[in-house]
Amino acid sequence: MSASPSPSASPPVSSGEIAIAVVRDGRLVRGDLHAPPVPWWSFTKTVLAAAALSLVRDGKLTLDAPLPAKPYTLRQLLRHSAGVPNYSDLESYAQAVARGDAPWPAEEMLARVDADTLLFAPDAGWRYSNTGYFLVRRLIEETTGLSLQHALEQLVLTPLGVQDVMIAATPDDLVATAWGNADGYHPDWVYHGLLLGSPAAAALLLDRLLTTDFLPPALLAEMLRKTPLGESLPGRPARNFGYGAGLMIADGAVGHTGAGPGSVAAVYRYASTGCTVAAFAPAADQALVEWAACNAVAS
Repeated sequence: MSASPSPSASPPVSSGEIAIAVVRDGRLVRGDLHAPPVPWWSFTKTVLAAAALSLVRDGKLTLDAPLPAKPYTLRQLLRHSAGVPNYSDLESYAQAVARGDAPWPAEEMLARVDADTLLFAPDAGWRYSNTGYFLVRRLIEETTGLSLQHALEQLVLTPLGVQDVMIAATPDDLVATAWGNADGYHPDWVYHGLLLGSPAAAALLLDRLLTTDFLPPALLAEMLRKTPLGESLPGRPARNFGYGAGLMIADGAVGHTGAGPGSVAAVYRYASTGCTVAAFAPAADQALVEWAACNAVAS
């Protein structure tokens, strides 16, 4: 995710299959807002974090009060430091998705992962948790009384001027994306929600989130406060990487990478260059889109 990449290995897909959008100094200079939508995968977490923090900004949620009957806080959920186990680590989850099973009801998922048995005491460790972000989603919906789609529209998408972005609800919603849905994957397996939108919409959203006054300085600083996690990731451009609140952070780059059946995503802002880049590809290797984003900055 460095803005000065070294050459990457030969990509497993052609460069023509990598969808890229670039925002430079606040202006979309590459990409089309009307391009076919793509799955945003875990970049959705960035949008969820922005929505939750907007509710903190408006006095409707607090960062450091324990959630009802829970030992952890919203801040800890957003930062993956709550200790909540990750449902996508379950072998039974991988097997069910591979078989094409219908998604488990949310309460069954929580029971299967034993969500109340924490991996560590809150703030005593760090573990990436899709389950934790499902709990963030639930908190947003309960606080607003809205569906996730309408809550994100009201809290984030409309204020940031980003249109034509939707929560995938059925396999057919994925059929309509750039690379289709050959395996019939059901988006409800992404329990925190799966946003679909153009690469340009993703790039504009992150750029405006990080460069406007959408969040007050203290809350934006919380998003950007990094828990250090390592010096490098093998084969990937990140250096001195870590996690904030809904953001993956490395030297020179802030955003989020994601992956799911059939495609990968990387959306990053490179502040020193004034660029925000969104890169998506029909592949399995997250390094591919991270390098593509770096190369788009350099070009």
